[in-house]
Order: sequence, then C-alpha cells, then structure tokens
Amino acid sequence: MRLFRSDELLGIARETMEFVLEAAAESHPDEYMGFLRADDAETVGLDRTGQVITDVLVIPGTESTPQSASVRTHMKPNDLRAVGSVHSHPNGVLRPSDADLATFGQGSVHIILGAPYGWGDWKAFDAEGAGRSLEVLDVEMADEHFFDFTQADIDRELDDETNRGGFLSWLR
Repeated sequence: MRLFRSDELLGIARETMEFVLEAAAESHPDEYMGFLRADDAETVGLDRTGQVITDVLVIPGTESTPQSASVRTHMKPNDLRAVGSVHSHPNGVLRPSDADLATFGQGSVHIILGAPYGWGDWKAFDAEGAGRSLEVLDVEMADEHFFDFTQADIDRELDDETNRGGFLSWLR
C-alpha cells in the first residue's frame, strides 16, 4: 500500500451497490444507514489511479425508524478508507433533507437510496448536497475469508472428544 492515496473517486463497485440496495429493501420501512469505504483502483483490477467504493460499514447500535436513522458517533471508527455515507429514504424522495445535509460534512460522496430500491432509485451528492455523478463499476472484488471454515468443520470439531486443540479449545 502506498503512503499517499489519490483522492479522485472513480465510482462504486457494482457488488457494493447491489449490497446497499438489498440492505435498504430489507430495512424497509425503516431507514438504512452505513458508511462508505474505498480501496485504491489498482486493488480491484483497474489500471487507473483513484479510489473505488468497495465496502459499507454498518455501525453497531444504529437506530432506524421510517423517518430517520441515527448512529452513535462514538462507535464510528477513524477510518482512512472512509469516503462518505449511504442511507435510504423509505418515502422514495431522492434529495437530501436538512438533517441529511447536517451529516454530510465527512466525506466526498453521500448516496441516498429511495424505495422501491431498484437500479434507478438512487442518487449521489457531494458534501454540500449538490448532485454528483457516480459511476457503477464492474471490478474484481477481493474474496473475504473472515469465517474460513464450513459447518462440516464445526461439526467435526464438536464431535471429536479426544481433540483438545482447535478453534473451539478455548471453551474447554
């Protein structure tokens, strides 16, 4: 990883956009909210300098209602990959409210998703609330292996009474 990153935001990964649209639909009729994180374009297979939104960080304890979503700001990490926010408007209105504008200060892009949360039901805005373009990019997303084991691995570990090691050994 380089010491300095390009500030140019090239777009959002298609897989990430699919995720936020699905998350907003699942949260409906309550608002959905998350924070956008970007990776260098080279890490997702682009031969360009700049950043691509690849992740959405959902803060534990986020409270959502049909009218708003609030985040416990002390839970938000100081993240060098942070580039903005995403949230839904269950009423379908694709423009920032005054409350939205008050939260847009951090980051260069803020996405509002509107019901019914299809591919045409979102818009991107800058920190001042002006509309901005944001390209959806087909990129090579890295496979995450946070939980790199299967149910068969868990069952084998639980059934093996003679095994005193392994990933469940701390329970004994």
